Amino acid sequence: MAAELQKLVGTSEDDDEEDMEMDVKEEDDEDDLDEEKNIAGPTVLAVHGRITSTSSNDNRFQHHHQIQEQIVMQGGSRRSRPVEEKERTKLRERHRRAITARILAGLRRHGNYNLRVRADINDVIAALAREAGWVVLPDGTTFPSRSQNARPSVAPSSVAVTSPTNQILTTPQTSLKGVSCGYPLKGVFVPNSSSPYDVSSSSQCQSPSIVGGKGENTDNHLLVAASVDNVIDKPVVDITPKLQERDFAGTPYVPVYVMLPLGVINMKCELVDPDGLLKQLRALKSANVNGVAVNCWWGIVEAHFPQDYNWSGYKRLFQIVRELKLNLQVVMSFHECGGNVGDDVCIPLPHWVAEIGRSNPDIFFTDREGRRNPECLSWGVDKERVLKGRTAIEVYFDFMRSFRKEFDEFFLDGIIFMIEVGLGPCGVLQYPSYPVKHGWRYPGIGEFQCYDQYLLKSLRKAAELRGHPFWGKGPDNAGSYNSRPNETGFFRDGGDYDGYYGRFFLTWYSKVLVDHGDHVLSLAKLAFEGTCIAAKLSGIHWWYKTTSHAAELTAGFYNPSNRDGYAVVMAMLKKHGVALNFSCAELHMLEHHENISDALADPKVLAWQVVNAAWDVSVPVAGENSVPCHDREGYYQILENAKPLNDPDGRHWSFFTYLRISSLLMERHNFIEFERFVKRMHGEEAVLDFYT
Repeated sequence: MAAELQKLVGTSEDDDEEDMEMDVKEEDDEDDLDEEKNIAGPTVLAVHGRITSTSSNDNRFQHHHQIQEQIVMQGGSRRSRPVEEKERTKLRERHRRAITARILAGLRRHGNYNLRVRADINDVIAALAREAGWVVLPDGTTFPSRSQNARPSVAPSSVAVTSPTNQILTTPQTSLKGVSCGYPLKGVFVPNSSSPYDVSSSSQCQSPSIVGGKGENTDNHLLVAASVDNVIDKPVVDITPKLQERDFAGTPYVPVYVMLPLGVINMKCELVDPDGLLKQLRALKSANVNGVAVNCWWGIVEAHFPQDYNWSGYKRLFQIVRELKLNLQVVMSFHECGGNVGDDVCIPLPHWVAEIGRSNPDIFFTDREGRRNPECLSWGVDKERVLKGRTAIEVYFDFMRSFRKEFDEFFLDGIIFMIEVGLGPCGVLQYPSYPVKHGWRYPGIGEFQCYDQYLLKSLRKAAELRGHPFWGKGPDNAGSYNSRPNETGFFRDGGDYDGYYGRFFLTWYSKVLVDHGDHVLSLAKLAFEGTCIAAKLSGIHWWYKTTSHAAELTAGFYNPSNRDGYAVVMAMLKKHGVALNFSCAELHMLEHHENISDALADPKVLAWQVVNAAWDVSVPVAGENSVPCHDREGYYQILENAKPLNDPDGRHWSFFTYLRISSLLMERHNFIEFERFVKRMHGEEAVLDFYT
């Protein structure tokens, strides 16, 4: 029997033997209970020869009485399933689970589906539906992600078939309640438009070439057609799921900006594909977005020699944007691009900086094992003249001042309305504590990044001033990148993080972060006087429900459960009149995409803490999505965060930056949903549809 089981199951099954035994046993029990219900109906009890029924209906009582007498005549016990049948049921269940496991493994490996390890068939169906443009709520409610402006032009009995060149069977496109045509489902032929940027075509279903076309033979699909006719002809109760949404008409106006591709400017500082970009920008203009955002890369502009700046590609880009009467949001990017989630190009730091790093690797952040991270400069060199006679702060200031001088006319015309200053890895104010290149994987706690000679020198000095020179070193029991808090002596409940040394170290570590932001933003305010300035923070939500908040601590935010680590950051932003751009616009949506329960994460509460810490000191708040968003549910959650319903002061975001423009966004059904989102962010009445 064991050999037969192994043959059926195979080696790719994810579930444990014990779990499967329990599941099969539960199924057997349920089957037995069903049989018993079929025999006995509602509960009938025989006590000392008397029959008691839970039903008050006399006829039902007599019916159960008769059944009970039949059972007693047969021996007084219910029919039980043979052991062999139960074994066959177990084998079928194991075989089914083995097939499911292989399907899940293939989807994860080759389809890039975000499926948890112990996913079931419901997760697979939900993932496929979401990719096809449908919205799947946590309770399983499923509906299209865009409005249906017109019914399909086909008769109910029409059957969709492909042209002979495609040989792909398509689903019948009908006007059923809750179903909208035109979605690019897998295995369904959808005619391509003339241009990926063409979003101005009719909103009606464009399917004349595939639905009942001339010369098409539908005889082979009469059964499918008859089934559709039956569904339509029979009276049905309208149980269309409705997405309960607020009416955002008349709500505050929140500008929307769209981030351009990371590689819109190449390493030669040339504009890539200006014609394609122009089509995309025109489409965005038609959707009434306020403008676009673009990264201005230090590694491109000052690539070869210190203070030798090349702005040519950005000049051409800005001219196109100005001709379309769009505004610009420019990010001063002092970090490298590549190696992180979402990076599709590689833009390193300037070559001359890399040369200095080869001879003096301590200019980069360093972990306890001595591994360097060349993603950005260590904050230990902010005031060290190690960059050809300049400090890092001076290098950043010279770059910003050159930009301001070069594009002065765009500032005067109001085309450039805001500058976001990069303050760390990915442009975010935090330590690079969880680098994928060093093996970090979610939900690891990360590692402290203070082991270059310059930061260690600062730590030793702080320890001496405190009167405890032996505290001038990093923790030796803080685990590794992929540790969990309870596995370390430093971060566990009651661990060293809350001891005398731990509080000293974390205070110093977070102060370095705040001081870096203070120094850079003070010079940015000087370079861009009269222009709005913003700084970005991201939501580090994993391990938020633990007492130590380990992932936040290694990233530089001293925010355990008994301390507010973001208030000091907001005070620094307030000092310079800088807005907060919080890259956590829809983090609570991750509950549907990641298994965050094991990480004790709380994205919603984290977002609430950070945003309210800013609003409490009158720091303007802007939002930015941290994961791709193309569906109505995701947009609605962003709207809810941008315009809180129950805020007593009526506070809302100053603007929102959508990441990012792509061919997927330009697909017709996605773009229609995006247009609707922009209207609602602007406080306009969105186009009504059949499920709002």
